[in-house]
Amino acid sequence: MWQPSPEHAQQAGKGKPMFKEFKEFIARGNVIDLAVGIIIGAAFTAIVNSLVADLINPIIGLLTGGTDFSGHYLVLKGEVPPGASLQVARDSGASVFAYGAFLSAVINFLIIAWAVFLLVKAVNRVQSAATRKKEAEAAAPAGPTQEELLMEIRDELRARRA
Repeated sequence: MWQPSPEHAQQAGKGKPMFKEFKEFIARGNVIDLAVGIIIGAAFTAIVNSLVADLINPIIGLLTGGTDFSGHYLVLKGEVPPGASLQVARDSGASVFAYGAFLSAVINFLIIAWAVFLLVKAVNRVQSAATRKKEAEAAAPAGPTQEELLMEIRDELRARRA
């Protein structure tokens, strides 16, 4: 079993209490952004699964003879009643090669990857526009400061008096 080194054991007693450290960790913006991303990703996955199962697979099924493509499989070992669904084949204990379910998963992945690509592309475009705006502001010649203007006025007034 692992035993902490004497140095590690000494350091463990020092510093912040674990709960306070955990609270600070959770309060960081990165962790909250990550949590929001995971939640949105889960919801997005449900939408993509519906898109594939309810819209794309029926079209593929229509092209392949009107069947539900995600239910296609080959029995490798075991007995399955003819015409049984993929779930019935799996429940019967037979070894099945579920190529239709795999292709559906590949289609899901490609759709999610495409959507993430478009999202990253849009974010990069927004960031690029913001960077160009900052560069344009930085490149603009700086006008005289308030002090420089006041000195010019002072010098002009002195020149008029003389």
